Amino acid sequence: MKGKRFWGMIVLSVTLLVLSACGGEGSGDGSGANIAIGPPASATNGLSKVIFEAYGLEEGDYKEFQEGFGDAADGVQDGNIDISIGILGLPAASIENLQSAAGDVKLISLTDEAVAHIEKNTQYKAMTIPAGTYDFQDEDVQTVTAYAILMANTDTIDEETGYQLTKTMIEKASENTHAQAKETTLENALKGSEGLPIHPGAKRYYEEQGLTVDNPVAEVTADGSKKELVLGTGSQGGTYYPLGGEMATIWNKTVDGINITNTETGASIENMATIREGNMDLGMTVHETALFAVNGEQDFEDNSVPNAAFIGQIYPEVVQIVTREASGITGFEDLN
Repeated sequence: MKGKRFWGMIVLSVTLLVLSACGGEGSGDGSGANIAIGPPASATNGLSKVIFEAYGLEEGDYKEFQEGFGDAADGVQDGNIDISIGILGLPAASIENLQSAAGDVKLISLTDEAVAHIEKNTQYKAMTIPAGTYDFQDEDVQTVTAYAILMANTDTIDEETGYQLTKTMIEKASENTHAQAKETTLENALKGSEGLPIHPGAKRYYEEQGLTVDNPVAEVTADGSKKELVLGTGSQGGTYYPLGGEMATIWNKTVDGINITNTETGASIENMATIREGNMDLGMTVHETALFAVNGEQDFEDNSVPNAAFIGQIYPEVVQIVTREASGITGFEDLN
C-alpha cells in the first residue's frame, strides 16, 4: 500500500454541492469557484485534492474553504459557496434537504478518467448510484466509494469492553434510527478491515458468530479501569456526528459500567491522531485513513498510530457530486 494516499469509514460518500448562479456570488461558469473541501483534519480534505488532480485543477482555478459539510451546505444555499465536497452516506439527508430548499438539485458523474485517477491514488473504488436513489435523480451516476469504520484505542479499551461494544453495535443497530445504521450488520462487519489489526474483543465476538477473522490481533494494554470514554465523530452537518450520537446512546444504556460521550471533530484524520495522543477512546474514520495511520504514511508519516484497532464497519459511503440545474456548472471540467 506504500505510495497510495488514504483518506476516509461506512462506504464513504464524497458529496459535491454546486451552487446555482442565481442569487449567489459564484461565477456561474465555474471559473474561480468557491469550493468547500472539508475541515483540515478530515478525509474529505485529502480526497478533494485528489479529485482536483484528476481534473488538472490548480489553486488559481478555485478558492478553497476548509469547512465542515453542514456549514458548507448552508453556504451553498446562501450563495457564498459554489461547490461543497463532503463524505456522507447514501442517500444523504443533507442533499435531500438541499433539494427541498432549492428545488433544482441534480447529481453529476465523475468522468472515467477521474475515477481511474482516484482508484490509482487512493483505496476508493468505482461504483454506480442507481437512478431513483434520490427523487430528483433520473439517471445512473458514476462515482467512487470507501468504508466508514470504528477504531478503538487499545490503551483504554480492554478486551471485554471491546467485545461488549462490538456486540452491541451489531445486535442493537436496529434501535438506531439513523438511515445509515441499517448498514451496520454482521454480514458487513469486516468490510474495510483489510490490512488493519483487529481488537481482540471484536475478534472474539465475530468468531462466536461464525465469521472467519484473518486480521492480525492488536495488543491491548488497557486494564478496563477507564469508564468515561470519548467517541470522536465528525462535523454536525455530516453523517458521523448524528449517527455516532445514537450509537453512544445505545452503548450507554446497554453496556454496564461505561459512559460514552459523542464529540464533534474534524473527522477521520483528527480522530486517528487523537487516539494516538491518548485523548480519544473510539474514533469513526474512513478505512483508508485508518490504514494510513496504522502504517505511518502520508499525514501520519513518522507519526503512526500503533494503539488503534479495528472494531467494525459502520456503513458504506459514496462519492456524490451534486449541482443545481441553474448553476451553469456541469462538472469539474468547467473549472479549467
